[in-house]
Amino acid sequence: FAVSCVAERLEPVNFPNLKLRRVLKGHQAKVLCSDWSPDKRHIVSSSQDGKLIIWDAFAATKELTIAMPSTWVMACAYAPSGNMVAAGGLDNKVTVFPLGEREGEDAAQRKRTVATHSSYLSCCLFPNSDRQILTGSGDGTCALWDIESGQLLQSFQAHAADVMSVDLAPSEMGDTFVSGACDRQVLVWDMRTGQAVQAFDTHDSDVTSVRFHPSGDSVASGSDDACCRLFDLRADREVARYAKESVLFGVGAVEWSVSGRLLFAGYADYTACAWDALRAARVCVLCGHEHRVAHVQLAPDGTALATASWDATLRIWA
Repeated sequence: FAVSCVAERLEPVNFPNLKLRRVLKGHQAKVLCSDWSPDKRHIVSSSQDGKLIIWDAFAATKELTIAMPSTWVMACAYAPSGNMVAAGGLDNKVTVFPLGEREGEDAAQRKRTVATHSSYLSCCLFPNSDRQILTGSGDGTCALWDIESGQLLQSFQAHAADVMSVDLAPSEMGDTFVSGACDRQVLVWDMRTGQAVQAFDTHDSDVTSVRFHPSGDSVASGSDDACCRLFDLRADREVARYAKESVLFGVGAVEWSVSGRLLFAGYADYTACAWDALRAARVCVLCGHEHRVAHVQLAPDGTALATASWDATLRIWA
């Protein structure tokens, strides 16, 4: 069923649990990040084992394994065209790999380093084209790079600690993004000026994940304080908090449903769950992982949810 439609058609008490459809096994250590391909079928994942794997999520098979220069590959992302993936981690770099239908391992041979930070790479994304990449780093900065030349186009400096997550605003202009960091702050940036235009600092611990609401009017964040929060950009304040006394472990990742009615979150207690964004009520808990959930992401068409975990697996729910 379409994950994004459930809460709008049914009351939370009748919310049907998502069912486990696939388990992707192949990594030898913690899976730290993953990203759906625009084709809605493939997933790229990165791991502490130093490997980047391209999966067929439907068949639960590996299509390509790429060895990275170092272990702890903390970030990976598909380009909008689906013809390229980017990854990096403790090597402080972003490396891009062109993909082709019959390239095989040649993707690793044709890799290109396009960005270098002074500390580890924690996150990356392509802002609306294959020509640029946005990165976040343990050096406390975000940066926009030109992929062809490797030139630094813009540096974003306002965080006082490691940047852990970035997300692009859902607009055609693509000139606004949000970042979350270990200084407990959520910052909204203007990519044209390099300046932070809004700041939210109500979390009690490191901010591990940030995501724009599909409307573009608000931002969700997850933190080691075991809480998710919703910040309204128009009101310039926190408007909702997603937490329970029984939830004691940190949030590793957050993600919205296509409609924006559900907020998914992955936790250090090995679970992921869905929150009703309006009622701030937990409506679904996904159990099965054997270690903390490091990443959650909805497929582009909203029909499946992928969770990546330190148990070395990815799971597909629908």
